[in-house]
Amino acid sequence: MKNRFERGIIILIILYLGTKLCFAKENVEKVAGTITLSGAWALYPMTVKWAEEFQKIYPDVKIDIGAGGAGKGIADCLAEVVDIGMVSRDIYPEEINKGAWWVSVTKDAVVPTINAENPVLDDLLTKGVKRQDLIGIWITGDVKKWSQITGSNKEQNIHVYTRSDACGAAQTWAEYLGHNQEDLMDVGVYGDPGLAEAVRNDILGIGFNNINYAYDARTKEQVKGIRILPLDLNENGQIDEDENFYRTRDDIVRAIANEKYPSPPARNLHFVSHGRPVNKVVLIFIKWVLTDGQKYVSESGYINLTEKKLQEGLDKLELK
Repeated sequence: MKNRFERGIIILIILYLGTKLCFAKENVEKVAGTITLSGAWALYPMTVKWAEEFQKIYPDVKIDIGAGGAGKGIADCLAEVVDIGMVSRDIYPEEINKGAWWVSVTKDAVVPTINAENPVLDDLLTKGVKRQDLIGIWITGDVKKWSQITGSNKEQNIHVYTRSDACGAAQTWAEYLGHNQEDLMDVGVYGDPGLAEAVRNDILGIGFNNINYAYDARTKEQVKGIRILPLDLNENGQIDEDENFYRTRDDIVRAIANEKYPSPPARNLHFVSHGRPVNKVVLIFIKWVLTDGQKYVSESGYINLTEKKLQEGLDKLELK
Protein backbone atom coordinates (compact mmCIF):
# COMPACT_ATOMS: atom_id res chain seq x y z
CA MET A 1 0.00 0.00 0.00
CA LYS A 2 2.82 2.34 0.93
CA ASN A 3 4.67 1.63 -2.34
CA ARG A 4 1.53 2.33 -4.37
CA PHE A 5 1.08 5.61 -2.52
CA GLU A 6 4.70 6.62 -3.16
CA ARG A 7 4.38 5.72 -6.85
CA GLY A 8 1.26 7.86 -7.02
CA ILE A 9 3.09 10.83 -5.52
CA ILE A 10 5.94 10.43 -8.01
CA ILE A 11 3.49 10.30 -10.93
CA LEU A 12 1.80 13.48 -9.70
CA ILE A 13 5.17 15.24 -9.41
CA ILE A 14 6.10 14.17 -12.95
CA LEU A 15 2.78 15.39 -14.29
CA TYR A 16 3.18 18.69 -12.45
CA LEU A 17 6.70 19.26 -13.77
CA GLY A 18 5.59 18.33 -17.27
CA THR A 19 2.78 20.87 -17.09
CA LYS A 20 5.21 23.53 -15.88
CA LEU A 21 7.63 22.78 -18.72
CA CYS A 22 4.85 22.90 -21.30
CA PHE A 23 3.64 26.17 -19.83
CA ALA A 24 7.16 27.66 -19.95
CA LYS A 25 7.61 26.48 -23.54
CA GLU A 26 4.26 27.98 -24.47
CA ASN A 27 5.28 31.31 -22.92
CA VAL A 28 8.60 31.32 -24.77
CA GLU A 29 6.90 30.68 -28.09
CA LYS A 30 4.46 33.56 -27.48
CA VAL A 31 7.28 36.11 -27.09
CA ALA A 32 7.85 37.48 -30.57
CA GLY A 33 8.80 40.78 -32.11
CA THR A 34 11.75 42.98 -33.05
CA ILE A 35 14.21 44.92 -30.90
CA THR A 36 16.45 47.57 -32.45
CA LEU A 37 19.60 49.00 -30.87
CA SER A 38 22.36 51.40 -31.92
CA GLY A 39 25.20 53.29 -30.29
CA ALA A 40 28.39 52.75 -28.33
CA TRP A 41 31.16 50.65 -29.81
CA ALA A 42 32.07 49.82 -26.20
CA LEU A 43 28.78 48.03 -25.62
CA TYR A 44 28.41 46.51 -29.08
CA PRO A 45 30.26 43.17 -28.52
CA MET A 46 28.49 42.55 -25.21
CA THR A 47 25.08 43.33 -26.69
CA VAL A 48 25.72 40.98 -29.62
CA LYS A 49 26.46 38.19 -27.12
CA TRP A 50 23.34 38.99 -25.13
CA ALA A 51 21.26 38.99 -28.31
CA GLU A 52 22.61 35.60 -29.40
CA GLU A 53 21.82 33.99 -26.04
CA PHE A 54 18.42 35.68 -25.71
CA GLN A 55 17.36 34.45 -29.14
CA LYS A 56 18.18 30.87 -28.14
CA ILE A 57 15.44 31.21 -25.53
CA TYR A 58 13.12 33.35 -27.66
CA PRO A 59 13.74 32.32 -31.28
CA ASP A 60 10.82 34.39 -32.54
CA VAL A 61 12.47 37.64 -31.42
CA LYS A 62 14.59 39.46 -33.99
CA ILE A 63 17.31 41.77 -32.67
CA ASP A 64 19.01 44.34 -34.92
CA ILE A 65 22.17 45.94 -33.52
CA GLY A 66 24.24 48.75 -35.02
CA ALA A 67 27.25 50.60 -33.60
CA GLY A 68 28.20 54.20 -34.49
CA GLY A 69 29.13 55.70 -31.11
CA ALA A 70 27.31 56.77 -27.98
CA GLY A 71 26.24 60.04 -29.60
CA LYS A 72 24.38 58.12 -32.29
CA GLY A 73 22.82 55.82 -29.73
CA ILE A 74 21.40 58.63 -27.61
CA ALA A 75 20.18 60.57 -30.67
CA ASP A 76 18.55 57.50 -32.22
CA CYS A 77 16.70 56.47 -29.10
CA LEU A 78 15.45 59.98 -28.31
CA ALA A 79 14.20 60.25 -31.89
CA GLU A 80 12.66 56.77 -31.47
CA VAL A 81 14.59 55.49 -34.46
CA VAL A 82 15.63 52.54 -32.26
CA ASP A 83 14.18 50.96 -29.15
CA ILE A 84 17.45 51.10 -27.20
CA GLY A 85 20.48 53.36 -27.44
CA MET A 86 23.78 51.90 -26.22
CA VAL A 87 25.57 54.68 -24.32
CA SER A 88 29.04 54.50 -22.76
CA ARG A 89 29.07 57.75 -20.79
CA ASP A 90 26.92 59.57 -18.25
CA ILE A 91 23.49 60.71 -19.42
CA TYR A 92 23.46 64.52 -19.65
CA PRO A 93 20.79 66.66 -17.91
CA GLU A 94 19.59 68.02 -21.26
CA GLU A 95 19.06 64.44 -22.47
CA ILE A 96 17.08 63.61 -19.34
CA ASN A 97 14.95 66.70 -19.99
CA LYS A 98 14.22 65.31 -23.45
CA GLY A 99 12.94 62.08 -21.93
CA ALA A 100 16.03 59.86 -21.68
CA TRP A 101 15.36 56.81 -19.48
CA TRP A 102 18.21 54.42 -18.77
CA VAL A 103 19.55 51.46 -16.84
CA SER A 104 23.19 50.53 -16.33
CA VAL A 105 23.93 47.04 -17.68
CA THR A 106 27.68 46.44 -17.33
CA LYS A 107 31.05 48.16 -16.90
CA ASP A 108 34.33 48.51 -18.80
CA ALA A 109 37.17 51.02 -19.25
CA VAL A 110 39.19 53.02 -21.76
CA VAL A 111 42.96 52.45 -22.01
CA PRO A 112 45.76 54.36 -23.79
CA THR A 113 47.28 52.43 -26.69
CA ILE A 114 50.62 52.64 -28.51
CA ASN A 115 52.26 50.80 -31.38
CA ALA A 116 53.97 47.52 -30.46
CA GLU A 117 57.10 48.63 -32.38
CA ASN A 118 57.42 52.01 -30.70
CA PRO A 119 61.17 52.84 -30.55
CA VAL A 120 61.03 53.50 -26.78
CA LEU A 121 58.52 50.74 -25.97
CA ASP A 122 60.60 49.14 -23.20
CA ASP A 123 60.99 52.47 -21.39
CA LEU A 124 57.28 53.22 -21.75
CA LEU A 125 56.25 49.85 -20.34
CA THR A 126 58.69 50.21 -17.45
CA LYS A 127 58.02 53.84 -16.56
CA GLY A 128 54.42 54.19 -17.70
CA VAL A 129 52.85 57.58 -18.31
CA LYS A 130 51.66 60.20 -15.84
CA ARG A 131 48.25 61.83 -16.16
CA GLN A 132 49.89 65.24 -16.60
CA ASP A 133 51.85 63.92 -19.59
CA LEU A 134 48.60 62.67 -21.14
CA ILE A 135 47.12 66.14 -20.65
CA GLY A 136 50.18 67.53 -22.43
CA ILE A 137 49.65 65.08 -25.31
CA TRP A 138 45.90 65.48 -25.91
CA ILE A 139 44.93 68.83 -24.39
CA THR A 140 47.71 71.44 -24.29
CA GLY A 141 50.04 70.02 -26.93
CA ASP A 142 53.04 70.66 -24.67
CA VAL A 143 54.22 67.05 -24.85
CA LYS A 144 55.24 66.53 -28.46
CA LYS A 145 58.07 63.99 -28.29
CA TRP A 146 58.41 60.55 -26.75
CA SER A 147 61.61 61.65 -25.02
CA GLN A 148 59.56 64.01 -22.86
CA ILE A 149 57.93 60.96 -21.29
CA THR A 150 60.84 58.52 -21.14
CA GLY A 151 63.78 60.89 -20.70
CA SER A 152 65.63 59.14 -23.53
CA ASN A 153 67.69 60.91 -26.19
CA LYS A 154 65.40 59.69 -28.98
CA GLU A 155 63.56 62.71 -30.34
CA GLN A 156 60.77 61.13 -32.36
CA ASN A 157 57.50 63.07 -32.45
CA ILE A 158 54.34 61.66 -30.88
CA HIS A 159 51.57 61.13 -33.45
CA VAL A 160 48.31 61.72 -31.60
CA TYR A 161 44.98 60.14 -32.56
CA THR A 162 41.50 60.69 -31.15
CA ARG A 163 37.93 59.86 -32.16
CA SER A 164 36.07 61.82 -34.82
CA ASP A 165 32.63 60.51 -33.81
CA ALA A 166 30.71 61.63 -30.72
CA CYS A 167 31.41 58.75 -28.40
CA GLY A 168 31.61 57.65 -24.81
CA ALA A 169 35.22 56.48 -25.06
CA ALA A 170 36.49 59.92 -26.07
CA GLN A 171 34.31 61.73 -23.52
CA THR A 172 35.40 59.34 -20.76
CA TRP A 173 39.07 59.71 -21.72
CA ALA A 174 38.70 63.49 -21.81
CA GLU A 175 37.03 63.49 -18.39
CA TYR A 176 40.03 61.58 -17.00
CA LEU A 177 42.13 64.46 -18.31
CA GLY A 178 39.74 67.05 -16.83
CA HIS A 179 38.15 68.13 -20.12
CA ASN A 180 35.50 67.25 -22.74
CA GLN A 181 35.77 65.35 -26.01
CA GLU A 182 35.87 68.51 -28.12
CA ASP A 183 39.08 69.53 -26.32
CA LEU A 184 41.00 66.43 -27.43
CA MET A 185 43.70 66.80 -30.07
CA ASP A 186 44.67 65.74 -32.82
CA VAL A 187 43.88 63.46 -35.79
CA GLY A 188 40.26 62.28 -35.59
CA VAL A 189 39.46 58.67 -36.55
CA TYR A 190 36.00 57.11 -36.75
CA GLY A 191 35.12 54.29 -34.38
CA ASP A 192 36.97 52.02 -31.97
CA PRO A 193 38.22 49.66 -34.70
CA GLY A 194 39.43 52.61 -36.79
CA LEU A 195 41.37 54.15 -33.90
CA ALA A 196 43.03 50.83 -33.06
CA GLU A 197 43.99 50.39 -36.71
CA ALA A 198 45.47 53.91 -36.90
CA VAL A 199 47.78 53.21 -33.95
CA ARG A 200 48.66 49.75 -35.26
CA ASN A 201 49.79 51.32 -38.56
CA ASP A 202 51.83 54.15 -37.02
CA ILE A 203 54.99 53.23 -35.12
CA LEU A 204 54.90 56.62 -33.32
CA GLY A 205 51.15 56.68 -32.76
CA ILE A 206 49.17 56.95 -29.55
CA GLY A 207 45.43 56.55 -29.10
CA PHE A 208 42.85 55.11 -26.71
CA ASN A 209 40.41 52.23 -26.93
CA ASN A 210 37.72 50.44 -25.02
CA ILE A 211 39.32 47.32 -23.57
CA ASN A 212 37.45 44.97 -25.90
CA TYR A 213 39.16 46.60 -28.89
CA ALA A 214 42.59 46.63 -27.24
CA TYR A 215 42.48 42.91 -26.39
CA ASP A 216 41.84 39.94 -28.65
CA ALA A 217 38.46 38.37 -27.83
CA ARG A 218 39.74 34.83 -28.50
CA THR A 219 43.19 34.83 -26.89
CA LYS A 220 42.52 37.62 -24.35
CA GLU A 221 46.01 38.92 -25.15
CA GLN A 222 46.68 42.46 -26.31
CA VAL A 223 45.74 42.93 -29.97
CA LYS A 224 48.60 42.17 -32.34
CA GLY A 225 50.51 45.33 -33.20
CA ILE A 226 49.23 47.26 -30.16
CA ARG A 227 50.40 47.63 -26.58
CA ILE A 228 48.56 49.15 -23.64
CA LEU A 229 50.47 52.12 -22.22
CA PRO A 230 50.46 51.64 -18.42
CA LEU A 231 49.26 54.51 -16.23
CA ASP A 232 51.75 55.62 -13.57
CA LEU A 233 49.00 56.14 -11.02
CA ASN A 234 51.20 57.08 -8.07
CA GLU A 235 53.45 59.15 -10.37
CA ASN A 236 56.72 57.78 -8.98
CA GLY A 237 58.27 57.33 -12.41
CA GLN A 238 57.82 53.57 -12.66
CA ILE A 239 55.12 50.94 -12.96
CA ASP A 240 54.94 49.20 -9.60
CA GLU A 241 53.68 45.67 -9.16
CA ASP A 242 50.22 46.79 -8.07
CA GLU A 243 49.95 49.01 -11.20
CA ASN A 244 51.01 46.27 -13.61
CA PHE A 245 47.68 44.72 -14.61
CA TYR A 246 47.58 45.06 -18.40
CA ARG A 247 49.07 41.83 -19.76
CA THR A 248 45.78 40.08 -20.48
CA ARG A 249 42.14 41.09 -20.63
CA ASP A 250 41.46 39.03 -17.50
CA ASP A 251 44.14 41.00 -15.63
CA ILE A 252 42.66 44.40 -16.36
CA VAL A 253 39.08 43.20 -15.83
CA ARG A 254 40.07 42.16 -12.30
CA ALA A 255 41.80 45.51 -11.75
CA ILE A 256 38.67 47.40 -12.83
CA ALA A 257 36.42 45.21 -10.67
CA ASN A 258 38.72 45.79 -7.68
CA GLU A 259 38.83 49.55 -8.43
CA LYS A 260 42.60 49.54 -8.95
CA TYR A 261 42.05 51.16 -12.35
CA PRO A 262 40.73 54.74 -11.98
CA SER A 263 37.19 55.85 -12.76
CA PRO A 264 37.15 57.53 -15.19
CA PRO A 265 38.43 56.02 -17.47
CA ALA A 266 36.53 53.03 -16.02
CA ARG A 267 32.79 53.65 -16.46
CA ASN A 268 29.31 52.11 -16.45
CA LEU A 269 27.60 51.31 -19.75
CA HIS A 270 23.89 51.93 -20.26
CA PHE A 271 20.80 50.99 -22.21
CA VAL A 272 18.79 54.16 -22.93
CA SER A 273 15.30 54.67 -24.34
CA HIS A 274 12.89 57.56 -24.88
CA GLY A 275 10.89 57.10 -21.72
CA ARG A 276 10.43 53.77 -19.97
CA PRO A 277 9.97 51.13 -22.70
CA VAL A 278 6.39 50.10 -23.33
CA ASN A 279 7.17 47.36 -25.83
CA LYS A 280 6.76 44.07 -23.94
CA VAL A 281 9.57 42.35 -25.85
CA VAL A 282 11.99 45.18 -25.09
CA LEU A 283 11.09 45.04 -21.39
CA ILE A 284 11.61 41.26 -21.31
CA PHE A 285 15.01 41.64 -23.00
CA ILE A 286 16.25 44.34 -20.61
CA LYS A 287 15.06 42.39 -17.57
CA TRP A 288 16.84 39.26 -18.88
CA VAL A 289 20.05 41.29 -19.43
CA LEU A 290 19.93 42.49 -15.80
CA THR A 291 19.37 38.96 -14.47
CA ASP A 292 20.22 35.78 -16.40
CA GLY A 293 22.20 37.71 -19.01
CA GLN A 294 24.76 38.78 -16.40
CA LYS A 295 26.38 35.34 -16.47
CA TYR A 296 27.83 36.19 -19.90
CA VAL A 297 29.45 39.45 -18.78
CA SER A 298 32.82 38.33 -17.43
CA GLU A 299 33.44 35.78 -20.19
CA SER A 300 32.87 38.58 -22.73
CA GLY A 301 35.55 40.80 -21.19
CA TYR A 302 33.26 43.12 -19.23
CA ILE A 303 32.74 43.74 -15.52
CA ASN A 304 29.60 42.82 -13.60
CA LEU A 305 27.82 45.62 -11.81
CA THR A 306 27.06 45.26 -8.11
CA GLU A 307 23.85 43.53 -7.08
CA LYS A 308 22.66 46.88 -5.74
CA LYS A 309 23.20 48.58 -9.11
CA LEU A 310 21.45 45.78 -10.99
CA GLN A 311 18.52 45.92 -8.57
CA GLU A 312 18.23 49.66 -9.19
CA GLY A 313 17.75 48.88 -12.86
CA LEU A 314 15.15 46.21 -12.15
CA ASP A 315 13.28 48.63 -9.89
CA LYS A 316 13.23 51.24 -12.68
CA LEU A 317 11.74 48.64 -15.03
CA GLU A 318 8.85 48.11 -12.62
CA LEU A 319 8.06 51.81 -12.20
CA LYS A 320 5.31 53.13 -14.48
